[in-house]
Amino acid sequence: MKIFLDTADATKIRECAKTGLVDGITTNPTLIAKAGRKQEEAIKEICSIVKGPVSVEGVGEKAEEMVRDGKEFAAWSKNVVVKVPMTKEGMVAVKRLREEGVKTNVTLIFSAAQALLAAKAGADYVSPFVGRLDDMGEDGMALIEGILDIYSNYEFETEVIVASVRHPMHVVEAAEMGAHCATVPPEVFEKLFLHKMTEDGIKRFMDDWKKVQK
Repeated sequence: MKIFLDTADATKIRECAKTGLVDGITTNPTLIAKAGRKQEEAIKEICSIVKGPVSVEGVGEKAEEMVRDGKEFAAWSKNVVVKVPMTKEGMVAVKRLREEGVKTNVTLIFSAAQALLAAKAGADYVSPFVGRLDDMGEDGMALIEGILDIYSNYEFETEVIVASVRHPMHVVEAAEMGAHCATVPPEVFEKLFLHKMTEDGIKRFMDDWKKVQK
């Protein structure tokens, strides 16, 4: 499974990318604002760090605006993927961007029906938001399972990016289901490395080593 970072913070991206385990990046206007930089400047730097797909989102509501923005974003780097919201206008934009050879990631997916329509429109990726569904008392990971079943039934090439990830178990469950990607905040990425028994084991080895060096 591919692991993406959900951030526009270039410093954190560089730090995590040193592991060789970061396959791509997802951003949105909120994350760009948190980074405190102009979108084009931030995205170009990110694309110089990570060679995988980098999702970039605009704020247009009409298909024409989304297509215009998408073509501009795609010109910034060959690994840019244009994020498009799951709306009727968004699906029109996805079809048109696909015809232009621009890759798309349909975001704000909260149902299997939406994921089906996005795949039919030709999206390269869909981003179901599991954490937000969990927050509402629904089962976010059940949605992932349903989408994967539908895509398998019809051999859609659209890849599922498990988004709105809250904790490492979301990532593990996504991998167990066969999701193509998970996009995680840097703090969740760091937690994937951790287990108390690993830490305890290392401490014990080091303590024992110190004893035999005396």
